[in-house]
Amino acid sequence: MIERSRRLAIVAVVVTLGAGLAACGSDEPLPSAGGKTTLVFWDDNGGPARTPVWKHIIAEYNKANPGVEVAYVGIPIAQAQQKYDTAIAGGGLPDVGGVSTAALAGLVAQKALEPLDERLTSGALNGKLNEQVLSTVKGTVPDGKTYMIPMSTNMGVFWYRTDWFKEAGIKPPRTWDEFFAATERLTDTANNRYGFTIRGGAGSIAQMLEVVYGQSGITEIFDASGRATVNDPRNVAALTRLAGLYKKVTPEADIGNDYTKMVAQFDGGNIGIMQHNLGSYQDHAKTLGVDKVAALAVPTSTSGAHSILSNPVSGIGLFATGRNKDAAYRFAEFVASKQMNSYWSEKTGVLPANIEVGEEPWISGLQHISTALTILNDPATRVVQMPYHLPEFNAITKTDMEPEFQKVLQGTLPAKDFLDAFAARLTEAQASYKQRNGG
Repeated sequence: MIERSRRLAIVAVVVTLGAGLAACGSDEPLPSAGGKTTLVFWDDNGGPARTPVWKHIIAEYNKANPGVEVAYVGIPIAQAQQKYDTAIAGGGLPDVGGVSTAALAGLVAQKALEPLDERLTSGALNGKLNEQVLSTVKGTVPDGKTYMIPMSTNMGVFWYRTDWFKEAGIKPPRTWDEFFAATERLTDTANNRYGFTIRGGAGSIAQMLEVVYGQSGITEIFDASGRATVNDPRNVAALTRLAGLYKKVTPEADIGNDYTKMVAQFDGGNIGIMQHNLGSYQDHAKTLGVDKVAALAVPTSTSGAHSILSNPVSGIGLFATGRNKDAAYRFAEFVASKQMNSYWSEKTGVLPANIEVGEEPWISGLQHISTALTILNDPATRVVQMPYHLPEFNAITKTDMEPEFQKVLQGTLPAKDFLDAFAARLTEAQASYKQRNGG
């Protein structure tokens, strides 16, 4: 009883200190009763949705590995970056923690994470992780190494009203020509019905790029010389076609619509097709009913294949200061295994990184997940890697380009002028990035 109390006290101290930015992390291995090793794990998206999932996975790991105890520390997503940065500066990083590609470049720049390429190629996960997802992880950092084991990602899709399609006697579009034709067929302004909604407000640029690159089939944001491809003539034509839908098959209010307003329009029942990722499924299913909404994959490009934008990837990283790296990697490997990745993905509604999960029965029961996973795992699919590695990317898209995109929709700014300015900013940012990193 004394030994058990001592072990629980150690774990309690770890959790308490982790919540206060000073976890006894990896500077010293944390032994517990009976010679066990305690690993400290920080969840970078702790909360009521994810914490119970992690606790189940950790319980399964602890049960299968009686020599190791994993101590869970849940951190709200809004605080995760600050906590990691503070721990890097002052010491006390965990052994292992949740990492996303949105934060990966910053952590790698601070030399906080351990590269995992050799462990991956020689371990049980070799050949089991989706290559497109791995490419996104590697493309986020200057040296192209794998600094996190991917667990899941997302994908942009088009949500559509299955009952409207049935009433109109049209099939879900597979090509862009069919897509644009469907938006016209579904529009009935006299009855306040619109075939499509364009996100013209906050968050509009990523969705615009998805339609533009999806049509053109161009697969790189930057060419070999480092110049941005967004103003390629094929992309200009694609944006011109997209902007031509505004007020023709879309509501006029689209010009200022952010995610919340866009969803309210679609779930309110007067939109036939809405563009977003898999994360909005529950909202649509709850409001419209699972029998009236389904997901379309991004239509095939002019090449006949799907070109999709990369989405942020969530996974696990090993921290370079850790004294228990072998045990920490075994935990990460366990989490990304078929059984645990399947559990994680089913409970959180995301796309699994482990390709073996595609065989699981629950996948076929969720149309939107099955559709997206089929595209992601298709060798012909081309993923356009978004330049999340650029520190300026967020400011360029939100501050500089969002207001200009509204002018394109209004018809006061030509698509070519808009994309020329966009390309110039991206090219400049890429050149600065290469210079900083010796490229």
